[in-house]
Amino acid sequence: MTLKAFFEKIPQKKVVALSTSALLIAAGWQLYNVIAVKPQPAKVIPLVRTVTVGNSSTSIRDVYPGEVRGRYESNLAFQVAGKINNRYVNIGDTVTAGQVLMTIDPKDVEQALAASEAQLASALANQKLAADNAERFTALYQGGAISQAVYDQYQTQLKAANAALRQAQAQANVNFNQKEYTKLRSDANGVVANISGEIGQVTAAGTPLVTVVQNGEREVQINVPENKLPALRLGQVAFVNFWALPGVEAKGTISEIAPMADAVTKTYRVRVALDSFPAEAKLGMTTKVTLDNGSAEHFLLPATAIYQIDSQPKVWLVQDNKASLTDITIAGYAGNQVVIANGVQAGDIVITAGLNKLTPQQPVRLMESGDGK
Repeated sequence: MTLKAFFEKIPQKKVVALSTSALLIAAGWQLYNVIAVKPQPAKVIPLVRTVTVGNSSTSIRDVYPGEVRGRYESNLAFQVAGKINNRYVNIGDTVTAGQVLMTIDPKDVEQALAASEAQLASALANQKLAADNAERFTALYQGGAISQAVYDQYQTQLKAANAALRQAQAQANVNFNQKEYTKLRSDANGVVANISGEIGQVTAAGTPLVTVVQNGEREVQINVPENKLPALRLGQVAFVNFWALPGVEAKGTISEIAPMADAVTKTYRVRVALDSFPAEAKLGMTTKVTLDNGSAEHFLLPATAIYQIDSQPKVWLVQDNKASLTDITIAGYAGNQVVIANGVQAGDIVITAGLNKLTPQQPVRLMESGDGK
């Protein structure tokens, strides 16, 4: 019997039932496979950007903004208080030693001087009287006309009169000097760099009003934070560039390091003396000072390569195509790069991007260049 004849003998309803059962069985098997078999995620090996640690001999330099200043600067102030009534100079004027720069109203000082001169005249008259009396009673004492007690009394009065005369003379000298102090004079030849007092201003004794930069040497002043201070030393080489003078560079050395930090900025004042000061450079010009801290066995890495956990800096190395985390010590900074003192060696491959997505011993793929370029 043929297969066709076999199916012709089967009732039509049974054929439909068998077909439906087969379809249900196939759909159920497919659903079972979907539920029972969990899909396996595809393993994606991340592609990382890296750099190769190069030469270990690096030059460490620090750059600071600076200002051209005079080697010697005098902040001049009145030695007495008063109201400014004259100003004879302007900023940039050339002055000579002893030249009057400002004056204050001398009326009160002159009155005090007149009073002290009157006291001096009174003391002088009393001293003359005491001297004459002592001379007369000395003669009487020698002739036996008066007692020792009377003689001692007039001798004591003479001594007191002499002391009062010296006191009055000293006070008169003080008041005379104060009258001279109402004139603010330059103490050296130089240039007026700053004026902070004007006519009509009442100033206290000792308040700086005029800054005079003395003729002679010029220096550059910079302000250094305390964490950089240990690296500085007197005589250290510095290179100075002037913002207003493109292409002009001067070489100098550190000549002065302040022993105490500024009360406001908390930085230390450092002076750089130049071997040959450019003639075009003027007082107050802005400069860029580069301090050469010498060469050291350090490595340079981009700042993006640093991965920090708590307070410990680290870097990700590629070893056997896997990411490995290692501790490093940072020695400083050079522009956008970080100076590494230890923790890496020449030839190490350091990951510079995607650090937060890495885990230890995770397989990684290097970019085609192999060095992140």
